Amino acid sequence: MSQQFAYAHSAAADWRRAVSECVDMLHGFAGNLGFLYVSDLFASELPAILAALRQAADIQDWSGSVGLGVCATNQEYLAQPAMVMLVANLPADAYALLPSVRHEEDLNQGPAPFEIAGQPAAFGVVHGDPRNSLIAELLGQVAQRTLTGFLTGGLSSSRYQTYQVSGEVCEGGLSGVLFSQGVSVITGLTQGVSPLARQHLITDCQDNILITLDHRPALDVFEEDIGDVLARDLQRAAAEVFIGLPVAGSDMADYKVRPIVAIDPKNRLLAIAESVQTGDPLFFGRRDTQAAAADMRRMLRGLQARLGGPPKGGLYFSCLGRGEGLFGPDSAELRMISAVLGDFPLAGFYANGEISHDRLYGYTGVLTLFT
Repeated sequence: MSQQFAYAHSAAADWRRAVSECVDMLHGFAGNLGFLYVSDLFASELPAILAALRQAADIQDWSGSVGLGVCATNQEYLAQPAMVMLVANLPADAYALLPSVRHEEDLNQGPAPFEIAGQPAAFGVVHGDPRNSLIAELLGQVAQRTLTGFLTGGLSSSRYQTYQVSGEVCEGGLSGVLFSQGVSVITGLTQGVSPLARQHLITDCQDNILITLDHRPALDVFEEDIGDVLARDLQRAAAEVFIGLPVAGSDMADYKVRPIVAIDPKNRLLAIAESVQTGDPLFFGRRDTQAAAADMRRMLRGLQARLGGPPKGGLYFSCLGRGEGLFGPDSAELRMISAVLGDFPLAGFYANGEISHDRLYGYTGVLTLFT
């Protein structure tokens, strides 16, 4: 435990027992802001869980989400009942809850917490509902209203209700916590998909349909990059190969990953889960354990070099396509964090899309450290 942050987690099958075990693990820590992540098996009980935590832990301000998996320091819980939390003791004027916003107009109605104690909010941790088609636009709008233009977080993942928490249980929009300039954070992003070949240029497209790449039929280029074996089974290829879309102006080889949603062998077309434009670059990539682990270590070493001391606390948002399926059993992904940065209070969840800066990513891990 640190003086400013504490964490707790439980895999008890009964939510009441899980709350009790988490409160006991906090050892009476006097916090005022909590991040709460519960597995989707607890989704329907989230209002009762929140009420019980307010009473038992005496913390009124909560933010969080439902996930198919949740994680804490050195521990991940996937496809099982579980809850995790990171609790902070911050000055009252260091943060403000962002109520759930479903449309851009919501940002201009009522009191919005983009100023904290008379100063612009500097940074935010947010959670979104993947069912809202405007989430990407809302991310950009919220980010623009902060001093740094920087957000981190994730989209809820659930087989049941896609709930978030922002003071109260909510759904359908984007919500979270905004922080003042006095709260010091650093963040990192690690990719889970590595390129198969060189980049290509989109030379003809329509919305999300790739017509030509490098002035050649898109499917011809795709088949060359993935090799003969996969090219003979395009259904398998569509499930195993992804599109990498480099972020314009990035100096960190930053890219967004999107899945292939359809292949048209007759017309030699590809459809992807993102609208693109002629002149955009892209590459084809696959999930690769060794490359993902190497990039995870790169991110962690970069954060370590920027730290002035051990992290006070942290939040980790990882893709559903990572975790045990990519890194192996025994919470290997979470243990990589501690192996480089040491043990510190950490909580998070496995998301249906990860948020870094003002963009929505996939197959990534986003780590936020309070310093």
